[in-house]
Amino acid sequence: MNLLRALATVSGMTLLSRILGFVRDFVIARAFGAGLATDVFFVAFKLPNLLRRMFAEGAFSQAFVPILGEYRNKRSEEDTRNLIDHVACTLSLALFVVTVIGIAAAPALVWISAPGFAAEAGKFELTVTLTRITFPYIFFMSLVALSGGILNSWSRFALPAFTPTLLNLSFIGMALFAVPYFDPPVLALAWAVFLGGLLQLAIQIPALKKIAMLPRPSLNWRTAWANPGVRRIVMLMGPALIGVSVSQISLLINTVFASFLKTGSVSWLYYADRLMEFPSGLLGAALGTILLPSLSRYHASNSHLEYSQLLDWGLRLTLLLAAPASLALAILAVPLIATLFFHGAFSADDVFRTREALVAYTVGLTGLILVKILAPGFYARQNVRTPVRIALISLVATQIMNLVFIGGLELGHAGLALSIGLAACLNAAMLYRGLRSLDIYDPQPGWGIFVVKLALAMLVMGSVLWLGMGPEKSWLQSGFVDRTIHLAWLVPLGAFVYFATLWILGFRPGDFKRRAAT
Repeated sequence: MNLLRALATVSGMTLLSRILGFVRDFVIARAFGAGLATDVFFVAFKLPNLLRRMFAEGAFSQAFVPILGEYRNKRSEEDTRNLIDHVACTLSLALFVVTVIGIAAAPALVWISAPGFAAEAGKFELTVTLTRITFPYIFFMSLVALSGGILNSWSRFALPAFTPTLLNLSFIGMALFAVPYFDPPVLALAWAVFLGGLLQLAIQIPALKKIAMLPRPSLNWRTAWANPGVRRIVMLMGPALIGVSVSQISLLINTVFASFLKTGSVSWLYYADRLMEFPSGLLGAALGTILLPSLSRYHASNSHLEYSQLLDWGLRLTLLLAAPASLALAILAVPLIATLFFHGAFSADDVFRTREALVAYTVGLTGLILVKILAPGFYARQNVRTPVRIALISLVATQIMNLVFIGGLELGHAGLALSIGLAACLNAAMLYRGLRSLDIYDPQPGWGIFVVKLALAMLVMGSVLWLGMGPEKSWLQSGFVDRTIHLAWLVPLGAFVYFATLWILGFRPGDFKRRAAT
């Protein structure tokens, strides 16, 4: 399979999900604005969503896919099926226990994640209620991650990439039609999370049946734990949890800081994070998804040169796409936020406060995406010690910067976003240095001229976007249709100018074709 085509497939599905995500946020912002209801819901949803990113899409996937790839390369089909069955059994039982504990301990979890809410009894109790409704999401999504890891290892990338759209559709449907039937209305959003998780799990079942890898039900955890592959996955998950999910831990800690700041801070950070997640998911998650199975196969077959060349391909493609996306987000912050969210209860002040967070996030967006490419370079080799050490350093650096930016420089919520971005850059730089020092990655020739051409194309694109955007205040004075039309030609124009400049400078799509490992 052509990895560039696979990337286009995964990115296309992710694009659909992100577009529906913006529709979701548009509907939520119009109905609830940025205030108490959204602050409460975003805190309640943040914890299960954080656990989903950390355990399901983070630690579990990074530990499971390399071991599964090794079994496919070196073991029989029956051994591979047994591994999947035993992993599914162990994971399901552990998730059930975690879910029950999470629901019971919701008050303590809310107090830890947003202690500032404890000063208002009604706000705190509502957050607890919403947390209990949304917490089973981690159960559903961890099993979805298991299914996605299996399908990706069989080069079935489209369905796992499409699956997140179901959560967005659940949000949109509940926000549009179910809100009047709930008291308070924000409960509809919590039940949308529950329903979305259930739908995402259900859609995986036919695809797993098609490749004859649907896990066979079992509650015999002793037999499952006896499988050496299961124990290896569990042993890898602990360190991988820290190594891959440090940015998510930082986001949770940032929520703690934000709960003490001005009302609306949690929501401003959330909406900015949603915009940042668009290129992050479209590029970082997509590239990481298609790279990990091939890297695991190259490692299993001791193909060092191909391993290094695949990492080089991933890094160049990341910079080619992520760097201009970061610049464009920073320049078009107000146009994007105004067009997507400046409706109903979402005020002009909310636009500019969200802009502050988004611009701060973009400082480290490229670094954040690079981490998703560089970390699999270690985990595909089942090397967990180096990323863990780097992640811990980054996490400590984040909290030091939080104290400096909030306490010393008084940057407020924007300081929290800036610390996340700068720490991501530090994380990426240290991961890169680790790959080089351990002789895992050797840069291919031509990097110098590649970076120069990339910088020139970004300069041209940035100039066009800046001139085409016009005054920021005009985006608040014009109507939704006018804003949408303006963005509809400005964004494609920026993309066209960027890629046209790259073409003139000698870049060709064929230069980035790459076959997956077989």
